[in-house]
Amino acid sequence: MTLADIPATPGHPPVAVDAPRLAAADDLTVWPLSTLRLAHGELAVGGVPLTEIADRFGTPAYLLDEADVRERCRTYLHAFPDTDVLYAAKAFLCRAMAHWVEEEGLGLDVCSAGELELAVTTGFPAARIVLHGNAKSPEDLRAALRLGVGRIVIDSASEIARLAAAVPPGSRQKVLVRVVPGIAAGGHSKIQTGTDDQKFGLSITDGSAQHAIARILDQPGLELVGLHCHLGSQITSDKPFLCAVRRLVGLMARIKDHHGLTLPELDLGGGHGIAYRPGEDALDITTLARKVRAELTESCAAAGLAVPRLIVEPGRAIAGPAGVALYRVLSVKRTGDRTFVAVDGGMSDNPRPALYGVRYLPRLIGRRSTAAPAPVTVVGRHCEAGDVLAADIQLPADTRPGDLLAVPVAGAYHLSMASGYNLVGRPPVVAVADGHARLLVRRESLEDFRSRDVGL
Repeated sequence: MTLADIPATPGHPPVAVDAPRLAAADDLTVWPLSTLRLAHGELAVGGVPLTEIADRFGTPAYLLDEADVRERCRTYLHAFPDTDVLYAAKAFLCRAMAHWVEEEGLGLDVCSAGELELAVTTGFPAARIVLHGNAKSPEDLRAALRLGVGRIVIDSASEIARLAAAVPPGSRQKVLVRVVPGIAAGGHSKIQTGTDDQKFGLSITDGSAQHAIARILDQPGLELVGLHCHLGSQITSDKPFLCAVRRLVGLMARIKDHHGLTLPELDLGGGHGIAYRPGEDALDITTLARKVRAELTESCAAAGLAVPRLIVEPGRAIAGPAGVALYRVLSVKRTGDRTFVAVDGGMSDNPRPALYGVRYLPRLIGRRSTAAPAPVTVVGRHCEAGDVLAADIQLPADTRPGDLLAVPVAGAYHLSMASGYNLVGRPPVVAVADGHARLLVRRESLEDFRSRDVGL
């Protein structure tokens, strides 16, 4: 059955076609930089046709454009000279990704012993790694100290004593303290982390940050080298970052007045917004860098401080646009006044629509359709009504089981947030570059599930 075979439900006339959305579906501006149109409705990324990826590796499958990742790393280094640019591993991490960003000169921001160990065993220098986390386990801290990470970001008062006790006698661990500047920013309430009513950091407003700083300075095994903040995710305006600079420089000035210490580092975190669909706002990194540098210089001059070394932590802005998810259509069904196109993946590999209401724009690939567009909702295969990948989009009316759909901007917070729901198995990750495709992460198999299930 195709969409064209499904009659309109009585009492529910066909939904009018949205011309701007149809034009957007053919717009490749949010796709990886190397994306090319080929004949017969085909697209190629990194010189490799997407149908070739699906045929060779099966579906669902994720691909990463290596050249795109590397180019975005270079863009950050060019925009932020004399700055430590750390790739946020939580967006997506595998050995190849760690290798790419290390070769391009970036550091790494990790949140667990698992991310840390994977990076170090890949050859990433531990001194260029920063450990984050609001609830670091004893294992996390032991691994960080054993491997010699460059910085540990203290996120709570209780962490201070635990970390200090774990530092070997006669050595010192460099730390940053994560402060909450009281700034609301981010694309969704669940990803706003710069305000006092969430779990991260220590508040400047209620004095928690100042108290923690005093305690850190009393620990001989800890060396406080700077302040850290992270305002949220999907921020598309530079204004919150400029406000954060002013507030953190103000706190640095008070630290100098009260403790006689000039902190040499200032970490503004990440959260740089990207477009998921053509026409959406995205943060201009070059403009952000210029304005942040100017604000930092001006604020430090006014406070009588030396300008600290800046640190930024992009994740989504590097990995997100470089990724594409490939799905196979399994069924087409009309229920009430909606038509559902069900694919062989879903919320187990991409939970973001269910969590945050994120909107994607899948595209039919592999054949050229002359059918009129029709309104559909693309859903996954899982046992949840909320397993929706793309609501109210346009696909050709002859979309049918067996067709391939490609979803751009799939490189960040898809597989890094993947689950084992319904024991479907996580998809493989494939790198494309210079006309070649290679497997980075294999598909999770039934044998993987069996090997972990050791009881009866």
